[in-house]
Order: sequence, then structure tokens, then C-alpha cells
Amino acid sequence: MKARIVSTGSYVPEKILTNHDLEKMVETSDEWITERTGIKERRVAAPEQATSDLAFEASIKALKKANLTAKDIDLIIVATVSPDMLVPSAACILQMKLGASNAVAFDINGACTGFIYALSVAEKFIKTGASKRALVIGAEMLSRFTDWTDRSTCVLLADGAGAVIVEPTKKDEGIQIIDIFSDGTMWDFIHMPAGGSQMPVTEDVIKQRLNFIKMRGNETFKVAVKTLEEVVDVTLKKGGITSSELSLLVPHQANIRIIQAMAKRLALPMEKVMVNINKYGNTSAASIPIALDEANEQGKIKRGDYVMLAAFGAGLTWGAALIKW
Repeated sequence: MKARIVSTGSYVPEKILTNHDLEKMVETSDEWITERTGIKERRVAAPEQATSDLAFEASIKALKKANLTAKDIDLIIVATVSPDMLVPSAACILQMKLGASNAVAFDINGACTGFIYALSVAEKFIKTGASKRALVIGAEMLSRFTDWTDRSTCVLLADGAGAVIVEPTKKDEGIQIIDIFSDGTMWDFIHMPAGGSQMPVTEDVIKQRLNFIKMRGNETFKVAVKTLEEVVDVTLKKGGITSSELSLLVPHQANIRIIQAMAKRLALPMEKVMVNINKYGNTSAASIPIALDEANEQGKIKRGDYVMLAAFGAGLTWGAALIKW
């Protein structure tokens, strides 16, 4: 028994924040942001929206494409670092909004690798028979945790959600290999100091702006390129194929230079790499399912194609999934 993705869906907020808009907020320029990140614009959620609202919209689209209702789902996993609140999970709130009364629901925090982590868990539920139909979502509202005075992070982060529906199959298709890894010794490369049990939010914390995401960009870049190349290579070998047999690589949309360096090391032409960072920025756990849905909608994937998902994020976490579509 294997697990296969039968439907995709995505949603991004209506508000577009361009590089030119950011020029009015911090000392930066469209040229500087584009050259170093590949981002031209990103989406920012409306004040009344929460992460579960973005997840809801993406989920509804995935359900409609599969001709299913929420009651057909028995497992909901939301990958996020920006839930509506610490308790309860965004997944339980989403379950309520969808009316998915037959599902068990929980969150996973794997940061930018979160969607691959969640997909890995769903695959195990499906393969063991514990779940018959899973809804897996990557959803983020990073704008609420972004320091809009810090140009090293505010030009990168954004909001959005993507969803997939996973079902069992006995055919030679679906998820072939998933590899997930972590290394907590580099936890401080990307982190948010305050807001947890170690440093609750106080007036002094807010003054020091410690309740926002911090990033050591240069160190993260170097580790990301090397680690992503290695994890994709390992996953390909386990799947028994070469990079030339891939129809599409769908990487986490963190930085165009990371994506290009990874493609070069894997000898993959950019035509075989899904890129939409220019439109949406870094949406953490949401970036891969959003990109996967766009690739699906644009006809870049057809039945029998080999598709590779790969991500790297805070934790540090990283992982890859080889899928036969």
C-alpha cells in the first residue's frame, strides 16, 4: 500500500505588498531585493484573517477538485509556525470551520520543511490503514511575526496556504520515498526569541522587538544549498532514479539564489524547477503546496511523472519527497 496525492489547492490573500511599497517602509530598493532574493511582491493577510482562514480556503479548493466533502476526511494535519493561537491547534479550528466531524486533527511545526513533515506523517497513517483519506495543509501568516523595521527579514516573509488530499493506492504511483531530518544545534539560525515558555511576551520584550522572527541569513544560505543538494541526492538514490528522470523539482521558495544553486548542483535545467517566489515570497510551510498546486494547475505535471519536493527551514529541519504522480 502506498499513499498518493489525489488533489491540490492553494490560497493567497488579496493584498499585494510590492518591493516599491517596502522602499517606503525600510531602507531598501526593488533592485536590491530582486537581485538578492528573486522576490518582486508578496501577499499579506487582511486584519480579520487568521491562519486557519487561509487553510480553509486552500482546503475547500482541494476538496472541490476531488469531488469530496469535509466529512470524507478522517485526518487533518496543518503544518504551521504561525497558528491562530498556541492552544488549540490551527488544525482543530480548521476542522470546525470545514465541518470535518469525522477527522482527527493536529498541527506540526517543522518550519519551512513543515509540509514535507506533515506529508510524511500522513503517508504513515495511510500505509498502516489508520487513515483512509487525509487532508494535509501548509499554512502561514508570517506577516504577524515580521519586524517591518528589519530589512533582512521583512522583504522575505509572507502569507498563504496550500493543501493536498492523500489517499491509499495499490498501484505503482504516489509517494515513493520521504526523507526528513533535523539538527537542533543550529536552532538560532532562524528563530523567534519571545512568545514561548522560555521568554513570555512582556513590555520590555516588545520594546526590544524580540517577538519577531530573527534570521542569520548568510549562515543559513550556505547550509541550505549544501543540505538541499544532499537530501535530494539521497532521496533519488533510494527511489532508484537519477535527477535527469525528474519531470519537476518543487523546492521551498526561500531565495532564488538557493534554488538556482541547488538546480545547478543537481544538473537540472531551470525549466524543470517550479519557481513562484517572485510572486509570493517566503511563505514557509505553505510554499511547497502553493507551488505544487500552481504546477498542477498549469499542466506542468502529468500522470507517471516523477516530482521531487525539497525544503529546508528553522530547527534546523530539512527533507525531500519523491512522488510518482
